[in-house]
Amino acid sequence: MIRKFFSRVFGRKLPGRAGEPAVIPHARHGIRREAISSGSRRVVETLQDGGYEAFIVGGAVRDLLAGIRPKDFDVATDATPEQVRQCFRRARIIGRRFQIVHVMMGAETIEVTTFRGHHVQRDGPRAQTDDQGRVLRDNVFGSRKEDAARRDFTVNALYYDPVTETVIDYHQGLADLGRKTLRMIGDPATRYREDPVRMLRAVRLAAKLDFSIDADTLQPIGELADLVENIPLSRLFDEMLKLLTSGHSLECLRQLRAEGLHRGLLPFLDVTVEEPQGRRFVTLALESTDRRVREGRPISPGFLFATLLWNEVLNQWDALKAGGERPIPALYQAMDEVLDAQAEKLAITRRIVGDIKDIWALQPRFELRSGKRPYGLLEQPRFKAGLDFLLMRAESGEVDAALGQWWQDFLDADGETRAAMLLQRAPDAEKKRRRHKRKSIPATEAASVEFPSSAESSESAACP
Repeated sequence: MIRKFFSRVFGRKLPGRAGEPAVIPHARHGIRREAISSGSRRVVETLQDGGYEAFIVGGAVRDLLAGIRPKDFDVATDATPEQVRQCFRRARIIGRRFQIVHVMMGAETIEVTTFRGHHVQRDGPRAQTDDQGRVLRDNVFGSRKEDAARRDFTVNALYYDPVTETVIDYHQGLADLGRKTLRMIGDPATRYREDPVRMLRAVRLAAKLDFSIDADTLQPIGELADLVENIPLSRLFDEMLKLLTSGHSLECLRQLRAEGLHRGLLPFLDVTVEEPQGRRFVTLALESTDRRVREGRPISPGFLFATLLWNEVLNQWDALKAGGERPIPALYQAMDEVLDAQAEKLAITRRIVGDIKDIWALQPRFELRSGKRPYGLLEQPRFKAGLDFLLMRAESGEVDAALGQWWQDFLDADGETRAAMLLQRAPDAEKKRRRHKRKSIPATEAASVEFPSSAESSESAACP
């Protein structure tokens, strides 16, 4: 479809790499104005009415041209963040590394960025970088042409004006869409050093769009993979979450491993995928997540990370129990150890960590199918997520499939059927549950009891 579109727009003639940008009219690119969200259209129109340039930019334009419905719409303008904020009643400036403006239009939040200028001038750098070349602060503004040169991939450097309905292309992004190729703008090694997240983004976009990565763009990734460790943990988590919820997580992880980018992101995943049981479980989890994304169904980041880290929790749990720790305290200790180790590489948010722990903590309770405990488990807020987790464990072969089936049947059954399904406690277990009542001593007898002196007490305590 993209190749047919490319042929229709350009025929045999490709836009030039140098000089002025290609300006593609609506009749040739086919993006309908109505496909742009109303909030982003209003932001563009308001800025243009104020005398500024403003365009829909980046991934939204790319996805529309590729026949994909965009998740959000970003706007780029020559207005400074302060000028943008003055144009809207509900707007706030955020960010330190890059200042951007969030404009609220009804239920929509539109991200507005000012055109970026070049990092370096003849007299020296304009942006603050670290010793590895990563940009730390960069509120350097410039022209639309400079902004296009600052974007990562050619297919992301496309500008759409919903007022004139034209697409502006500086770097043959439309041609690369036709070729199904992801190509970096500028020197790839330099661009990766500026922002190592671009290496992860290359893998994610190639999987999402079913593109190949241009050879020059791909080549430095293996050499610079260690730069991933220089990414702030919060940004790394955001990018990994996008990757894992892209609808193509299995392909993304395969490509990450192929390029050596997986090390340090999910430390225990390397071990997990080498074990047949762990590999099966993770594959099932990612297949399920990808399927839900493609079907437009909601997904839970907590559930996803719980599955990715579960194999290591099992290993730690088994080791602690083998060392004499009781099962439930051992589970909680294993959970904390795994999450603490993961936090050193990926800043999983507190809310998601809470969801992960809830799902893990429910798993031993599914083994208890007698008395009132199954009814209590049904009332747990995370019961459904915990049950889905159990069913995935059963499907992977970690636990008996009959356990998962019992809980599915118990959930669907009526009151009488549920009562009949409950298992009988073993006699020994019943005895252990009984609380031994202390024999009461009559008051008259209690008064006659003689207690040992402190010396006698000490002596008796020391005797065998």
